Amino acid sequence: MPLASVAASCAACRRDHFRLDGLRFVNLYQGALREAIHALKYVGQKRLAEPLGLLLAQAFSAYGMSIDGLVPLPLHSQRQQQRGYNQSALLARVCARHLKLPCLEDLVIRQRATRTQVGLNVQERLQNVSGAFALAPNVNPCSLTWRRLLLIDDVCTTGASLEACAAPLYAAGVQEVWGLVLGRPGNQTAK
Repeated sequence: MPLASVAASCAACRRDHFRLDGLRFVNLYQGALREAIHALKYVGQKRLAEPLGLLLAQAFSAYGMSIDGLVPLPLHSQRQQQRGYNQSALLARVCARHLKLPCLEDLVIRQRATRTQVGLNVQERLQNVSGAFALAPNVNPCSLTWRRLLLIDDVCTTGASLEACAAPLYAAGVQEVWGLVLGRPGNQTAK
């Protein structure tokens, strides 16, 4: 349920025992939201980052979340060069600006290219992104100890990318890592 059920976990979260401290989403990945995300991500409609980022900020506030900074899910440099931008970074900047929180774009890098997650099953998605993310070389892991961070992405299907991105943060001593996305497919609830 969008913005309604915050205590229940979806079946995949219960089955796969994800480490994320929680996942929140704005709404189901359908209708106008799906079209807007698609236009931002694949059609180059970067202006949509403003209203979509505002939706993320409103969801953050509605859920009563408390974190120290936002981390957009990084793209590999090849994919970012192809697309020309990282839609998650655009969303995170807008969200961070509205919440008056830092947007930590250079904290995590995507150290290897992965194939698109579209069309992959849960196991394939987990394998595809396993080890794909790392702390940026200039980040001092000691500066992350006891931090609470929020990963920002457009859509979460299985949580594999968010989990893989959270792994180096947890390894560096981050206390909590949450996920906040615009859309979640099906009738899943928040973790």
